[in-house]
Amino acid sequence: MILEVKNIHKQYRAGISNQLNVLKGVSLSFNSGEIISVVGQSGAGKSTLVHILGLLDRPSSGEIIFEGKDVTNLSDEQISKIRNLNIGFVFQFHHLLPEFTALENVMMPAMIARKIGKVEIEKAKEFLNEVGLDQRENHRPNELSGGEQQRVAVARSLMNSPKIIFADEPSGNLDAENAEKLHDLLFNLRKKYNQSFVIVTHNKELANRSDRIITLSNGMIV
Repeated sequence: MILEVKNIHKQYRAGISNQLNVLKGVSLSFNSGEIISVVGQSGAGKSTLVHILGLLDRPSSGEIIFEGKDVTNLSDEQISKIRNLNIGFVFQFHHLLPEFTALENVMMPAMIARKIGKVEIEKAKEFLNEVGLDQRENHRPNELSGGEQQRVAVARSLMNSPKIIFADEPSGNLDAENAEKLHDLLFNLRKKYNQSFVIVTHNKELANRSDRIITLSNGMIV
């Protein structure tokens, strides 16, 4: 088991006296090599859950167990290190840095981890090849199509060989053809690397291809 969360609650302060309960007692576990889709209507708490699972945000209460270790109350610095070395992210908008090439964008997680050498460069090139962009490594984001930019984001998420990748509506900004190509890519990467994915999606075809579907409604699993 890679990741487990127990009885996760998340509240936000809404105004002076009101409290917004976004997650209400969510418990889940994730195994190696799984592709899991998280579905539900807008406002159900899907993105909040993924941010907590990916250690981008902290729960108001509950436990987060990563590879058998309770990481719930670790310092921000410790959490950041675990996240950088073990977790990948793909968002609806690619968030590529416009001044860097595709290759440099893929290498960004390694740069943050201060691992910049021949091995890392070759690894980044390998992942660009995996997503079909080996001929575009020196192009900047504004020289790439929307589908190509999102594939660079997928390659970037693989850079530090993460245990698990979280994708929040990864194909939500793509047309149907490019969305299907991206979905195929994710499943091919799972097959080749035994890569785990947790995907927030409104795409029924993608959800139905997944190993498991988790449905959230009003902050709870249904």
